[in-house]
Amino acid sequence: MVEAPAPADLSALPLQVDLLQLPPEVPAPGAPALRGVLDRLFAHWLSLPDTAALLASLVHKAKASGGGGAAAAMLPSMMLQGGAAVPPLSPRSPRLSRRPSSLGAVPPNRSASPLRPPAARPAKEVIPQFYFQDGRPPPYEVKKQCISTVDQLFAGHSNGLRAPEFRMVTRELCKLPTFFTTVLFDKIDKESTGFVARDAFIDFWVNNNLMSMDSATQVFTILKQQNHNYLTKEDFKPILKDLLDNHPGLEFLKSTPEFQERYAETVVYRIFYSLNRIGSGHLTLRELKRGNLLSALRHADDEEDINKVLRYFSYEHFYVIYCKFWELDTDHDFFIDKENLIKYGNHALTYRIVDRIFSEVPRKFTSKVEGKMGYEDFVHFILSEEDKSSAPSQEYWFKCIDLDGNGILTHIELQFFFEEQLHRMECMAQEPVLFEDILCQLIDMIGPENDSYLTLKDFRRCKLSGHFFNILFNLNKFMAFEARDPFLIRQMREEPSLTDWDRFARREYVRLAMEEDGEDASNASGDVWDESLESPF
Repeated sequence: MVEAPAPADLSALPLQVDLLQLPPEVPAPGAPALRGVLDRLFAHWLSLPDTAALLASLVHKAKASGGGGAAAAMLPSMMLQGGAAVPPLSPRSPRLSRRPSSLGAVPPNRSASPLRPPAARPAKEVIPQFYFQDGRPPPYEVKKQCISTVDQLFAGHSNGLRAPEFRMVTRELCKLPTFFTTVLFDKIDKESTGFVARDAFIDFWVNNNLMSMDSATQVFTILKQQNHNYLTKEDFKPILKDLLDNHPGLEFLKSTPEFQERYAETVVYRIFYSLNRIGSGHLTLRELKRGNLLSALRHADDEEDINKVLRYFSYEHFYVIYCKFWELDTDHDFFIDKENLIKYGNHALTYRIVDRIFSEVPRKFTSKVEGKMGYEDFVHFILSEEDKSSAPSQEYWFKCIDLDGNGILTHIELQFFFEEQLHRMECMAQEPVLFEDILCQLIDMIGPENDSYLTLKDFRRCKLSGHFFNILFNLNKFMAFEARDPFLIRQMREEPSLTDWDRFARREYVRLAMEEDGEDASNASGDVWDESLESPF
């Protein structure tokens, strides 16, 4: 039996680690005989200065490394073995160690070890604000510079600026076309005082963050009604009235107010034809941004010759549209029926395609008179007829050909419309063309993804969609395409930027102008002749 040393002797003995390693013949530490001895030895070892320094170093390193694995590796081997006779457990798979042993098992708290500090919480990332309902506020320097410019423009006008004086603010400060002056002035002068004060302008333009918006959003915000998130045709009337009153290229129209109104209507109809593709009559901000209206507005403001602004504002284009409508409207009730429209282009269209138009398949009529087409409906028709390569025109005629409305054009539908073309060719003693031959030409012209049918997507990728539709229901243009007029081909090559509508409007305006000059000359000659007859008497 080993005799335990006295406590007084333990303090005098130096600690020898080798003595702590028990020989094999000594019982395990859990035996009652040695339990008291080991407890005293361990208490004595903990009280030594070197042990305190060692433990402090381990705790410090454990905190620095953020885990207990490194600290455990630095402990003395005697603390890891513990003299136990039980063999170590086999290492578990990382995949299995993540799974709890049972549904009610509580996962071990790894941060509860005295040598492991609590897991540091990651710093919360602050995401800056990226959406502003009224637009992103301008930077301080930009805002300060804008207010300085406002002070200069409003200097000497304590009561504010009148509308003519406010035109400089619209163009130089707001960077908007000058014909936005009236609508912008009225937006700020809500009390209709006839003046816009400095503080009222700053509150509207700067404090509402309009100065930091893009141009499309600025135009949209200024034109729309307060409770609307879209633009209507009525919203464009103020800027067109300002344009008619102040543009030098439209000054000659001041003597004919009725034609001023028709011109403004035509411009608005053309805008909605090109931008409002779904035909709802409500122009959204997204549609405004996707279109070319903003560049056309600036062009109209910079260009003195309004006829050079081919997008929307050309007076010559309006003149052609109105005169073509007036020629078909024989009773001048401002409505067109089937019999009138069939005469368009020297009877170029087939009866079947005219029936589809008056069935209101491509577009619902706004005339509100059954069987009658109004002026707005005619504007959509003539723009689609004379430029079949544009996206709105492709949609217009695609709906006409799509008899069952399933979104695809089958060979049967194509044959239905070509049958009348074939009959008209035979009546004109033209050499008939079999539909099988025409079908191959049509398929090769469009190049669809599936040869058994055509989709609107196929027409979007094709530049010959106009010829495709002309083959089916416009005989005059079909024959012109087959003849390959060298004059037209050269004209297209010389001016590739012009659309089919631009070329058509130019030719028709020259023709109409020559006819009008001829009528004036004949009337003048008749007057002279009458005077000569009466002179002897």
